[in-house]
Amino acid sequence: MTAEAAREVRGGVLLALDETAVRRIAQLARIRVPDDEIERLSGELSGILGWIEKLREVDIEGVEPMTGAVDTVLRERPDAVSDGGYAERILANAPETAGGHFVVPKVVE
Repeated sequence: MTAEAAREVRGGVLLALDETAVRRIAQLARIRVPDDEIERLSGELSGILGWIEKLREVDIEGVEPMTGAVDTVLRERPDAVSDGGYAERILANAPETAGGHFVVPKVVE
């Protein structure tokens, strides 16, 4: 889709990004975009914004939020503090331990 084809007004909102906006987005994302790609990206990003506008038109009145495609009930577990029961296995990965704790270099004098 070209930048010209992506330009349209929907509900008073212009759904197109100009070259300046695309360059700014690339800068914020820390992405190097060659000059010859700017117009193509402008069209693609404008198309994405168009799809977002289309999604706003969907009637979601009365639709309950869901966590997934399958209606499930999440398991509850007791809210109890524990060490996980395998502290020795975890501490075995440390370069140095003392008294059941990690030993780390002093960082504050």
